[in-house]
Amino acid sequence: MTTLPWIALALATAAAWTDRSRLWALGALAMGYAAAAVNGQLGWPAGGALALLGLAAWAVGPHRPPLVRSLGHGLFLALVVALSAHLWPGFHNPRALGPARITPDAVPFSLYLNLDKPLAGLWLLMVMPAIRDLRPPRATLTAAAAGWLGASVACLTAALALGAVAWAPKYPAGAGLWLVDNLAFVTVAEEALFRGYIQGGLTRLLERRPWGRTAALLAASALFGLAHLGGGPRWVVLGTIAGAGYGLAYRRGGLPAAILAHVGLNATHFFLFTYPMLHAAV
Repeated sequence: MTTLPWIALALATAAAWTDRSRLWALGALAMGYAAAAVNGQLGWPAGGALALLGLAAWAVGPHRPPLVRSLGHGLFLALVVALSAHLWPGFHNPRALGPARITPDAVPFSLYLNLDKPLAGLWLLMVMPAIRDLRPPRATLTAAAAGWLGASVACLTAALALGAVAWAPKYPAGAGLWLVDNLAFVTVAEEALFRGYIQGGLTRLLERRPWGRTAALLAASALFGLAHLGGGPRWVVLGTIAGAGYGLAYRRGGLPAAILAHVGLNATHFFLFTYPMLHAAV
């Protein structure tokens, strides 16, 4: 399995953070998916998703009629659900690790290198630049550290109390690949959607209400929790708690702070506790 598609996707994601590098991002994206197609990891139906994402990008343009923009956002959200849940055909995501028990008491874990889910984060970074919310580095790092520590303490304490995880320090095989995948793809896509797009969009929509920012944070956190419903009710609760921590980091330090806080909590969970969860918690 060649790693060229994911190297290109990582380069596209890095370039998508500035408008000046948008063409570089599109070029890297095209190169990555061309390589994936040559490798047999991308089938022709995937082209339909890419075309519809392009249509959604056109529809949400600032000079489009309100109805067209609303339809464009609706199309994007429908595509996000399909791509994030791996329901759209044509994306043959290879399994890089597993299935294996990282600790004897854990449920089996597999790591897939996804070609579909990262598209959501790339689309948002390139099409909706307001979600980036870039701040001075000091503010970003301070908010990220506070979000990481606060979310880790609250979420993992709750996970211990709910019997979802146990204390299990480790450095398993494949940890480096897991960390790179989390930083480059998983957290970027999730935070761009839940914090940048949903929380940020609701904040702008409700900015004249005294409770608007709090409502936006809580709504985005609850939706993030619901996205973890596949793990059971406990993970909805834990996802909501974690989402609130990332939301506070986003509010104080912009999207990069939310991403770093998310990576920090995921890494704390991975290296110090049962991952992904206790077998008995299933």
